[in-house]
Amino acid sequence: MAGALQARDKAVRGHRRRALAEINVTPFVDVMLVLLIVFMVTAPLLTVGVPVDLPKTKAQTLGQDNEPLSVTVKRDGNIYLQNQPIAEDALVPKLTAIAANGYDQRIFVRGDRAVDYGRVMEVMGLLSAAGFTHIGLVTDVPKPKPGEN
Repeated sequence: MAGALQARDKAVRGHRRRALAEINVTPFVDVMLVLLIVFMVTAPLLTVGVPVDLPKTKAQTLGQDNEPLSVTVKRDGNIYLQNQPIAEDALVPKLTAIAANGYDQRIFVRGDRAVDYGRVMEVMGLLSAAGFTHIGLVTDVPKPKPGEN
């Protein structure tokens, strides 16, 4: 009954509520900020997609400002540029085409622990003969043994 009285009062006064035409974007902004944080955290983990068993070493990591190119030699001897397989004879032309800094582009060579050392050196020789001067080998840091600091 109270609802009927209110409706009649509104009709008499001539005031009618208009529909709310504004969109509340606060939940949208919250979701986008959470997604931004998730992608910022996970993006560095997705840089190299070819799994290899890297040898362990105690050398310190190099601090660099731009992202290097990655050449991987898998256990079976196949070569990958970033995470795409590539033929040995197509490696140097492809690197030359995509190198951002020309021959000063940093190139990291990742070789599986079980691959023949000579095979990794063949790939490094190809890169060196092509004129690339900033070539590095990538290793893994060994896990400390219990009792070591």
